[in-house]
Amino acid sequence: MTKRSLGRPFGWLWASYAVSAYGSGLGFGAFPLIAVLALHASTSEVSALSAVAPTVGALIAVPLAPWVEYHRKRPVMIAMNLTRCAVILTVPVCYAFGWLSFAQLLITSAIVAAAKIAFNSASGAYLQTIVRPEHLLVANARFESTNWSSIAIGPPLGGAAIGIFGPVATVVADAAGYLLSALGITAIRGREEPPHRSGGKQLRSGDLLDGWRHIMAHPGLRALFLNNMLVSGLIMATEPLLAVILLRDLGFAPWQYGLAFAAPCVGGLIGSRLAPRVVARYGQHRVLRVAGTLRVVWLIGLVLVRPGTVGLVTVIAVELAIILNMSLFTPVVATYRLEHTPPQRVARTLSAWLIGQQAGIAVFTALAGLLADATSPRIALAVAGLAILTSPLLLPRKPDTPPATAVEQDGQVTNLTHRQ
Repeated sequence: MTKRSLGRPFGWLWASYAVSAYGSGLGFGAFPLIAVLALHASTSEVSALSAVAPTVGALIAVPLAPWVEYHRKRPVMIAMNLTRCAVILTVPVCYAFGWLSFAQLLITSAIVAAAKIAFNSASGAYLQTIVRPEHLLVANARFESTNWSSIAIGPPLGGAAIGIFGPVATVVADAAGYLLSALGITAIRGREEPPHRSGGKQLRSGDLLDGWRHIMAHPGLRALFLNNMLVSGLIMATEPLLAVILLRDLGFAPWQYGLAFAAPCVGGLIGSRLAPRVVARYGQHRVLRVAGTLRVVWLIGLVLVRPGTVGLVTVIAVELAIILNMSLFTPVVATYRLEHTPPQRVARTLSAWLIGQQAGIAVFTALAGLLADATSPRIALAVAGLAILTSPLLLPRKPDTPPATAVEQDGQVTNLTHRQ
């Protein structure tokens, strides 16, 4: 099932995603590392980097959503990749001349966050024209496995590069990945028809909120959307806390920090590859319920991290359990989400989903940073681990029948799919 060919255009799109993912894998956690090691940022500043930047990026992305919806998707993807490449390259340039500041890291992160939302929205809408409905879950699983393999390989190499070449070394690799990704998307041949837009070319105020209206009106999507906001927000809120605990309080080397998040990604490869088979055997709804619950029960274990090998093994074990279930859950919820989204709302719905996710990350990361300053990073970590245990209450309780999502238009199959 997972070996079938999805066509040459998908192959180029997948390759373009892979090269940018591996570049980002090398630069995983680069900005928090730069803030801690080069700018000597405090815990609240590191948390702000993960909170303020996504918030600003999400606000920028709000008016971009209808613009993405009503434009050809390949040029949008190329433009967003080139934008990320250019803005990221300003960091090593300013560092080399001694001009780098915390404010620049914030601005750069915000622009990258907005461009990421626009790119993912465009890629999801574009993918509907090149992948058939019955291959939807397989396509999502391939993107998911690529994502986790890039994180498995990238951070250890990135940590070693930082140790040898300095804290901004991996940022250059990240920028190069976006440039190569843009070139790969350019290589996709074939004419892309402009999206049909009713009511003329003028932007309507309703276009900005249409994605959220669709999500909130659908019981299953609404439940998964709220669950995603809570889970992604609380999990990502632990990243800056762990950076401070591992790098500053416990004295872990950068390569150890990278290894702690890279080794568990083997679980991501396993979970994503198994997703189509598990869904075929147990059904979509049951997988959403079980995997959605199992991915959140382990986070509290990070409170037990200690110095040395025992602490490193603890982080790896906890992250492995989280990632295994997360990688099984993610392509399934991505498939469900797009099975229930009409073609004319794909980009806006995906933008709304990603903006909500970014908002959740920003809010919970800011709260975690404030709590860490008032108490300690370890206490904030414990609170996040306990709070996330409530998230399974937001999962859909009853299965429903997915509507048809493919239509034949001029001999071309139109399908909805997207990676989360």
